Amino acid sequence: MFNGNVKFSLWCDFVERDFLNGEFVELINSGAINGATSNPAIFKSAFLTSSAYKSTIEQSERKHPKNIYETLAMQDIKIAANKLIKNFANDDDGFISIEVDPNLCDDTQGTIEEGVRLFNEMAMPNVMIKIPATKAGFEAMSALIARGISVNATLIFSPEQAISCLEAFESGTKIYEKKFPNTKLPQGVISIFVSRFDRLLDEKMRQSSLPTGQIGIMNATKIYKIIEARNLANVRALFASTGVKGDELSKDYYVKELMYKNSINTAPLDTIKAFISQNSEPKEAASDDSIERFFEVVKRADIDMSRVYKELLNDGIKQFVQAYEEIMKALKQNQI
Repeated sequence: MFNGNVKFSLWCDFVERDFLNGEFVELINSGAINGATSNPAIFKSAFLTSSAYKSTIEQSERKHPKNIYETLAMQDIKIAANKLIKNFANDDDGFISIEVDPNLCDDTQGTIEEGVRLFNEMAMPNVMIKIPATKAGFEAMSALIARGISVNATLIFSPEQAISCLEAFESGTKIYEKKFPNTKLPQGVISIFVSRFDRLLDEKMRQSSLPTGQIGIMNATKIYKIIEARNLANVRALFASTGVKGDELSKDYYVKELMYKNSINTAPLDTIKAFISQNSEPKEAASDDSIERFFEVVKRADIDMSRVYKELLNDGIKQFVQAYEEIMKALKQNQI
């Protein structure tokens, strides 16, 4: 945990076998990070570029590609969970996330069944099941929380999605508490995507002589305040998509600007290294009035945020599905 008084946490948004057995441990032991996340795109990069997985793949060539993928992914997740278990035991986060098959984004029952199966097979209490924030996903989130399984709600772009996640977590928690009173609550994080807004909209902002690199921050802040106001003891805001592309912004820009009380930031490795190389001070979130004024200006610039939310969500699901399918194809053709 970077700052215990503020309870700001930094998680690593990267998973790869050699890294997990080396530098990852150093980052945990130094206190730089206290959690980690993964997604199909991260696994795609690891499986298709690292030699650490070749022997397992070669020994599994007769298995279905999804079985091979899950074997590789769960091995990595379990390694990470073991490295983080001390943090978890000390109530210092210590979570690692694994996402359900993104093709299940509209299948509530399929998501529940896969989430329960993955969690049970890994048998580690600090594994979070990551579920996209779709209508089917909200129901699945509630069902998993009710079973005592921690959940990472992902691909959050709009305040409405966050509110639906909060309702799902709250209803699931009530069921869990009734079944298992006086036990440790399953945890929920609401992963608010940040930088994709700016990559999509900065040019239009520039054309209207408005500040760039701001929509993602202000939208994330708006959602963060909604989450904090709900005051659920086992739910926190997590800022995701916080890597920077290009040279206009510092590598750790989205981490520094969102260092809010009781929040988590999951970041790529180079972003983490940039952030921990210097001292940064916690931030106060912008006021509701300033956020409202900002989005009034954005609206006058002919930016329809409702349309942007839908576009980014659809694109986010598409990217995860595409990465997943590319892994399946490569495993099937034994090209890794």
